[in-house]
Amino acid sequence: MSKLVTIYGGSGFVGRYIARRMAKEGWRVRVACRRPNEALFVKPYGVVGQVEPVFCNIRDDASVRAVMQGADAVVNCVGTFDRGGRNSFAAVQAEGAGRIARIAAEEAVGALVHISAIGADPEGASLYAASKGEGEKAVLAAFPNAVILRPSVIFGPEDGFFNRFAGMARLGPVLPLVGGNTRFQPVYVDDVAQAAVKGLTGAAAPGIYELGGPDVDTLKGHVAKMLAVIRRRRLVLNLPFFAGSIIGGLADAGSALTLGLVTNRILTRDQVTSLRKDSVVSEGAMTLADLGITATDMDALLPEYLWRYRPSGQYAAIKESAKNLRKA
Repeated sequence: MSKLVTIYGGSGFVGRYIARRMAKEGWRVRVACRRPNEALFVKPYGVVGQVEPVFCNIRDDASVRAVMQGADAVVNCVGTFDRGGRNSFAAVQAEGAGRIARIAAEEAVGALVHISAIGADPEGASLYAASKGEGEKAVLAAFPNAVILRPSVIFGPEDGFFNRFAGMARLGPVLPLVGGNTRFQPVYVDDVAQAAVKGLTGAAAPGIYELGGPDVDTLKGHVAKMLAVIRRRRLVLNLPFFAGSIIGGLADAGSALTLGLVTNRILTRDQVTSLRKDSVVSEGAMTLADLGITATDMDALLPEYLWRYRPSGQYAAIKESAKNLRKA
């Protein structure tokens, strides 16, 4: 019988790419998620019955253990941007990560891959970075041979980075940013998935890998490239951090007034804190190159999924070509 991998958060942005690759490797794939009825799109990644979404709550020991039964390898892709509530930073990225690693060790799982983030640090200034750091600490305490992947911001068709700014660019002539001078090193989602597969199949040595693409630039620089791709001219306004803190505070307060019914998707105070620190691969860190993976250039991929934000959408290229036709 083929080997089995359990992917916690396997229906999410990164998880679905790992699921697809593991299915192509011939593994049976168990996609553990909160809403399996909304994750049926993963089933065609393999043959009938090879990829199955199942319910799991990573805040509960019994639930985590149930979906891990019989697994040869486990990967944790679960993350959150919620500061409070039941699925807070601490509950998901620290306690949840530690729970998965502890139970994996108890169940004698062969390999564990944990998806973290560049900047993870238990003493980090932002709650997000601190919870990621606490999660790594808990994972290594329970499962010392784990492979931990720390990506910079991840890009791809379903990303919340370039898609978000491209959507904002359609709203008006000014595109406001906070942390415009902060540096990022975007990494392609499928490169992260390849790295995870290396760890799950034993092709990667245990340890921490920092994942970034070939293009290092400021947030403002990356947004300028995105604007060129979507053919829109906008005034990019770099707001100071104190202004970002005010906006984030007001947005957080608005969410609190609704008792969490309306989630702050604009900007949080913790995100402003995170934006004060660069998200680039550290000098001397193990990287994609150490895994034998060539980082994908984002310039070749952005036009493939950002075209829908162009004024003429899929017809933009046709209209641009038409301009070059000579009049009869």
